Amino acid sequence: MAQGSTSYYFRTRLALLTAVTQRLLEADLADSPDAPRGTLLDLDLIAELAAQTVDHWTGPGRDRMLARYEISLESRRQPELRTAFVAAGVGLRARTVELFEDLGVPDPQRKGRDFIALIDGLIYDQLAGAGGARTVGEIRATVRELLAGLVGR
Repeated sequence: MAQGSTSYYFRTRLALLTAVTQRLLEADLADSPDAPRGTLLDLDLIAELAAQTVDHWTGPGRDRMLARYEISLESRRQPELRTAFVAAGVGLRARTVELFEDLGVPDPQRKGRDFIALIDGLIYDQLAGAGGARTVGEIRATVRELLAGLVGR
């Protein structure tokens, strides 16, 4: 690719990073497993979906997750990028809140945010933390136990 090709489409570094953020969101939505709606959801199913998600982002989706971490850190220094980064996360968080509403969880906004933070922490620890690798089964058990505490079951 010619050196000027990127600047033809994205005149600034901020424009490029904003476009990358949007593309990451599109790919994330396409890859995210959906819990079935309108049926009684159980915590084991949610824990399984979460464990699969962590496994994906620390395995096949590893490069995309690392790119997201880089953009996250960069967005702390660039308010315009921060706005795009936060907006990208709104849709994914809304899906979790809907799931918690379906389960009848009290305060689904706060607890959905906490659940996302739990998943983010497990992913980060697998990729860059000092906690060591965990199996999908260990992740599933951890998520199930913490989820039970969040939803009161």
